[in-house]
Amino acid sequence: MTSTATLSKADVESRVIAVLNDMTADWDLEINGGIGPNVRLMRDLFFESIDVVQLVVSLEQNLNCKGIPFERLFMRDGDYVEDLQVSEIVEFLHAQIGTH
Repeated sequence: MTSTATLSKADVESRVIAVLNDMTADWDLEINGGIGPNVRLMRDLFFESIDVVQLVVSLEQNLNCKGIPFERLFMRDGDYVEDLQVSEIVEFLHAQIGTH
């Protein structure tokens, strides 16, 4: 298995998309071109708060990296963000996994 510290941004994106595809496989979504960098969790995938929790757990397991400070991704200025693009998650994770 590749160490998460050596994962490229493309590798991280591939893993995030794989996790999202797995999570939403039976959700009956129609996304032109499938899940990609510009897909939004709330608007396009209709995520609810429990889905965000499941995503965090699944990403930590997939990346074999515990303790990622996801609150920095999901909260800004003390408020929860309204939505996130896959690309924002990838950027965040790519920056974080090198520090774990």
